[in-house]
Amino acid sequence: MREILDELCAAAARGPVALARIIAAHGSSPRPVGSAMVLTSDGTIVGSVSAGCVEAAVLAAARDVLATGAAVVERYGPDATDALGLKVGLTCGGEIEVLVERVDDASILVDLAGRLAAGEACALLTTVGTDTRRALMSATGSTETTWDRVDADARAMVAAGASGVVGGEVAGDRAPVFVHVFGTRPRMVVAGANDFVRALAEVACLLGYRVTVVDARATFAVAHRFPAAHEVVVDRPDRYLRAEYEAGRLDHRTVVCVMTHDDAFDVPAIAAALTLDHFAFVGALGSRRTHTERLARLVDAGVPATDLARLHSPVGLDLGAHTVHETAVSIAAAIVAARSGGSGRPLAELDGPIHR
Repeated sequence: MREILDELCAAAARGPVALARIIAAHGSSPRPVGSAMVLTSDGTIVGSVSAGCVEAAVLAAARDVLATGAAVVERYGPDATDALGLKVGLTCGGEIEVLVERVDDASILVDLAGRLAAGEACALLTTVGTDTRRALMSATGSTETTWDRVDADARAMVAAGASGVVGGEVAGDRAPVFVHVFGTRPRMVVAGANDFVRALAEVACLLGYRVTVVDARATFAVAHRFPAAHEVVVDRPDRYLRAEYEAGRLDHRTVVCVMTHDDAFDVPAIAAALTLDHFAFVGALGSRRTHTERLARLVDAGVPATDLARLHSPVGLDLGAHTVHETAVSIAAAIVAARSGGSGRPLAELDGPIHR
């Protein structure tokens, strides 16, 4: 829902909207819990809750919710049909539960958008029933409204970064509550200030990363050259990584890509990235010859073999990439595969469920 939140707030300011969100998913599902779709009062559709297989049925429910104001929970499995008997089920074989509610007052969503823009982790709590109530929970677990038998479970979900439904009581009424968790964006730190870096920053933003471009050369590290990056920093990449790590702003989700093409900067940056912590991904751009020579310099710099084994270099998957954007897609695909445990092989060559 994060990616459509601004559009949702703008539409709700003009009139009531129907908000549909996946609150539970079982088996193979094309979209994760928290995925959202909005139907505005003028008929505009924003977002998606599937690959298209149940959208028509969700929109029909959304129209009813807009008309009546009563929220509903719809369940869609592989054999689901609509009122006309037409098949609208999930072809992937999974099952999802979708909460469809009418939003008349968007103030709490505007508050949520502001917190997320400020980099704050929080959760939107929503009762699951015909009468929808909402509250925000901060990363520290505090809410403006205390909901009995909800807060402890919700705090645990916020800490884990997982969305889902918990049981509880709200104002004395028993009601399940959907805890929709919005964590902070994972960081991607890209060392270098060239066209490959600019293209990778664009792709990384689409994947949900907060992108920092860092280069010691002030002439090249200029914000307007990297419009997709959230920050452009003039500093030695290794020094910047150490300072950010010591400040607690890097974690196990952090991705570091070293793309300066200069050993004076590349080797210290890679050494810092590999030895500070077990980041999610550390990659370095370059040819196989460059990689071999760089490994020797990293060994001379004292980087242990166990840490060197975590280096993705030459970075990227074999896509036959030539342009800077093709190269960025290759690198992004390698990051996604490493993050999710994917093989990087064509799906047509594999067996079993696609959405594991």
